[in-house]
Amino acid sequence: GKPTSEFVAMYDASQLAIRKQGKQQAQQGDTSSKQDMRAEILKANPQLRDQLRQNQRILGDVSSAKLARAVVSDRQLQEEMADFWENHFTVFAGKGQVRLFIPAYDRDVIRPNAMGKFRDLLGAVAKSPAMLFYLDQWQSAADSMHPTLVAARQQPRVQAQRARRGLNENFARELMELHTLGVDGGYTQQDIIEVARALTGWTMNPRGAAEFVFRPEIHDAGAKMVLGHALAPGRGVEDGEQVLDIVARDPHTAHFIARKLAIRFVSDVPPAALVDRAAQTFLKTDGDIREVVRTIVTSPEFFSRSAYRVKVKSPFELVASALRAVGAQADTTMRSAQLVAFLGAPMFGHQAPNGWPETGDAWMNSGSILNRINFGLGLAAGRFPGASVSSWSDGEKLVGAAREAQVDAVVLAFLGGQASPDTRQILISGENPLAAKLAASVPDSASAQMTGGETSTMDSPMRQRVAPLAKNGAVRPGMARAMGVGQPVQLSGLAQVVGLAIGAPEFQRR
Repeated sequence: GKPTSEFVAMYDASQLAIRKQGKQQAQQGDTSSKQDMRAEILKANPQLRDQLRQNQRILGDVSSAKLARAVVSDRQLQEEMADFWENHFTVFAGKGQVRLFIPAYDRDVIRPNAMGKFRDLLGAVAKSPAMLFYLDQWQSAADSMHPTLVAARQQPRVQAQRARRGLNENFARELMELHTLGVDGGYTQQDIIEVARALTGWTMNPRGAAEFVFRPEIHDAGAKMVLGHALAPGRGVEDGEQVLDIVARDPHTAHFIARKLAIRFVSDVPPAALVDRAAQTFLKTDGDIREVVRTIVTSPEFFSRSAYRVKVKSPFELVASALRAVGAQADTTMRSAQLVAFLGAPMFGHQAPNGWPETGDAWMNSGSILNRINFGLGLAAGRFPGASVSSWSDGEKLVGAAREAQVDAVVLAFLGGQASPDTRQILISGENPLAAKLAASVPDSASAQMTGGETSTMDSPMRQRVAPLAKNGAVRPGMARAMGVGQPVQLSGLAQVVGLAIGAPEFQRR
């Protein structure tokens, strides 16, 4: 739920204590690495260590619950859309207090609006503490060149605060570039500034109740011009609400969202005609997400031969589908959620605001493919909680069957009844030559810090968008070995067939 002010205060105190003690040790000539210094500080302070563990569990609980729902829920489209929007409106759990706000972000912002009106979803995101903190909107204030709703001369403290904070364009930029209009959405740098001005005063108290609040004393009350729309002077929160109305109903947004949904559901390069129809549905229904999705998933393009098995599953989709395929029980520990991180995309772990890639080429480098193959074998070997061949409904009766019968049953249950001659031969022989080839080219797949092959081509003077996954919550080599992933597994019989099938191209695609 929402963190209490007491909990946030404890979190702040724990982080401050670590920084303070680390600074003191450094001043005393301690040359230990930051990691070693942190370990020593926590070792000497059990209460601080327990507090940080509690903070870590917040993110773990949300991640494991999200995966568990995807595994056991009958509402698969709802889970797919929740994952889609949490990636579209991504927040990074590693930034400051963001992890404290993620439970409410998932439960109160994304899930209730995932199949509703886009404007409602956008408004909920814009007012969420997770997004306000992540993109620094909570610190944005009118500059000294523009009037506020409360005269600065009457409040010296506010005047000092305005001078210290100033206008922050981060959220305004991402609102238009990544959340609504798209990079080619027809806006200018001046539009970004005007949107940032309109959103001043949209803030929160990160050390209090952690809820959205509008503060008129730091809101720019001057006249503004946003995408050709005049915003009258002297208004308050209405400025930001009108900006959201403008961008949510812009034809560029309709096309941008429609195309991104078509990429998720149809292909990495969706047919232009389908995108246009979905965009028209968006405009005609005032951004009804359910109807836009309906247009896409009932279209001829969705059911076409050219769209069959062309989408590579993301790490989240792969883990969820594999666990579902074997009839796994919901895992409320962090083990299963850590598998998603091991495969390259830790939940809420993308540092840049553009989210994890939606296209398959990002997940198909050599290290990723090898880890996917080994993941399938590890799952079939029963290395992960509640998941093994014995949990598969047909597993018990097939254990003693002939190899051909086992292969036929696995192909039917796991691969939709269709497997290439190469895949069938691998299942029959029990040998995957690709795995051996990749293992030779990737000496230590578990130690590779995979980014899904992502390279950002977006350039912005405001921030660097790409950071190593090692800083985004990736599974470290030691952790990977402790989890039992990242290393080849020797199997035989039905477990071998199932493990190889999960690593097959037919299962890796949806």
